[in-house]
Amino acid sequence: MRRAPIVLTATAAGLAAVLGFDAHQPQLPTATASSGASPTPTPRATTTAGQAANAGGAKTATGDAIDTPYGAAQVRVTVEGGKITNIEALQLQGNDPKSVQISSYAEPLLRQSALAKQSADVDAVSGATFTTASYEQSLQSALDQLGFNAADGSRATVTVPEGRDGGFDGR
Repeated sequence: MRRAPIVLTATAAGLAAVLGFDAHQPQLPTATASSGASPTPTPRATTTAGQAANAGGAKTATGDAIDTPYGAAQVRVTVEGGKITNIEALQLQGNDPKSVQISSYAEPLLRQSALAKQSADVDAVSGATFTTASYEQSLQSALDQLGFNAADGSRATVTVPEGRDGGFDGR
């Protein structure tokens, strides 16, 4: 009987926490929907070498927009002093709420992996197959524009799977 007040208090506290939880739809500020479902790159690559003088020798390039059945992914990369210093996702998969959720989760992991490896050959994110492959391809196209080669010679090799399941369990 001594445990009853403790159990009741813990139950009330847990119930209050659950009822007070404010669930919201995850927002990805740079995600945009793509109308095409073709897995081929869309030619939107531009190099902004004009920024080099303004950024102290930094060069920036925008990679190809890589379409998937869930939307396109496109990144902008900045290289300074022979190192990748910044990667910005301009668009990520966002055709439906689940795609936005997956992209929101995967993008920071992909960015961190690319910056740590100094390569587009990123570690795959489980459950984000399409996001990983399209991010990697867009990043590699931007690095190619800048003439950047990873110190270990690694390159992005993953291609976007065809179709919605693509033979994979995740996206």
